Amino acid sequence: MKKIIIELKDVVKKFDGETIVDSINLQIYENEFLTLLGPSGCGKTTTLRMIGGFEKPDSGQIILNGKIVNDLPPYARPINTVFQRYALFPHLDVFENVAFGLKNRSMAYLLEFFGEEEIRKELASEKGERIGNADLRKKINKKIEEAVMKVLELVKLSGYERRKIEHLSGGQQQRVALARALVNRPKILLLDEPLAALDLKLRQNMHYELKEMQKKLGITFVFVTHDQEEAMTMSDRIVVMKDGVIQQVGTPRNIYDEPINRYVATFIGESNIIRGVCLGGKVKVLDTELETSTEGFAIGESCDVVIRPEDFDVVGPDKGKFSGTVLSAIFKGVHNELIVDIGGTEFIVNSFENYEVGEKIYLKVDPYEIHLMKVTDNA
Repeated sequence: MKKIIIELKDVVKKFDGETIVDSINLQIYENEFLTLLGPSGCGKTTTLRMIGGFEKPDSGQIILNGKIVNDLPPYARPINTVFQRYALFPHLDVFENVAFGLKNRSMAYLLEFFGEEEIRKELASEKGERIGNADLRKKINKKIEEAVMKVLELVKLSGYERRKIEHLSGGQQQRVALARALVNRPKILLLDEPLAALDLKLRQNMHYELKEMQKKLGITFVFVTHDQEEAMTMSDRIVVMKDGVIQQVGTPRNIYDEPINRYVATFIGESNIIRGVCLGGKVKVLDTELETSTEGFAIGESCDVVIRPEDFDVVGPDKGKFSGTVLSAIFKGVHNELIVDIGGTEFIVNSFENYEVGEKIYLKVDPYEIHLMKVTDNA
C-alpha cells in the first residue's frame, strides 16, 4: 500500500475576498511525481505555496507525514522549493550557491544531518580520542563539500563549481537551483514552473532528466505547470485544476483516454466532442450509430462523445461510418492535420496520408476509441 506523505483536507484560500483555492482534497504519495496542471489563475501555485508553508490556508488542513502543519513555517518542513525565478545569488559562484543552505545551519543541525556518530568515528580513526569543536567544524565543512560535489554531478554540472552565475546559461542556472534544493535532502521537492524560461529543446531535455532524477533520488516531486506536454511526459499522476477546483486526478493515460468533462478533454490534447444519445451498447452521433460501451448511462440519455483526432481511420466508402469534405490540410511533421466537415460539424482528423482540400473522405472509429462523458456545464 502506498504511503501518503502529503494530504490536503477541505483546503480553502481567499485573496481580497476572492476564492483562489476552493475546498480541495488531495493525497500525494511518497516517491511519486505529481503535477498540478491548469491555466494561469487556477490556484495551482497557491496550492503549492500552502504545501510549502509560504501561504496559510483560510480553512482546512495541510498534513505532512500524518501531522497538521498549517502553522509550521517553511524552514521547519521537510520540503525544498525551486521557484520559476531561480533566486540565485549573483555574487556567489555555483558551489557557494548550492552550499548556502547547509553553511547557514547550526552545528547541532549539521551533526544530525550528516550523522554525528559517523563523524565522530571518522575523526577518532584520524585523530585519536581528542576531538574538539574545531575538528568537528572542519569535518562538517568537508561533508558539505562532498555533498555539493555529489549533487552537482547529479545535475550534470561537475566542473562548474567556481563559475559565476552570470556566466551560466538559463538551463545551467536552472540546474544550480535544483542542486541547491536537492543538497538539503528534502523528503519533498516543490517545483513552481521551473522550466518556463527555457527554450523548447532544452525544456524537452529537462523533462526526461527531472523524471530520471526523481526516480534515482526516490523523493516526492510536486510540480506546477500550465504545459500539458510537461505534465504528460514526467508525471506519475496529474491533478487538473480550474478556478480553484480539482477537476480530475489520474495517470497521464487515464486523463487523456478518459477525461471526466469537456474542460479536461479540451485542456489535455485535441478533442472532437459531439453531443450524442446512448442507445445501450451504442451511441447515436450525427444520425449515425456507433458501437461502444455505454456502461453507466441510461438508454436515451444525452452524453458528450469524445473522439481524439488520431482515433479516426480514413477508409473506403464501404467501411466508412461518416463521410465528409476536407476543409483544410496542414502538415505537422509526423502527420497531417485535417479539418473535415461532416454534416455541418467540423472534426479534427490526424492522418499519415495526404488529402487535398475539397476531397471527400470516409471515416470510421473503433468502439474502444470512443469515450462517453456525462453532460455538464463544465466547459
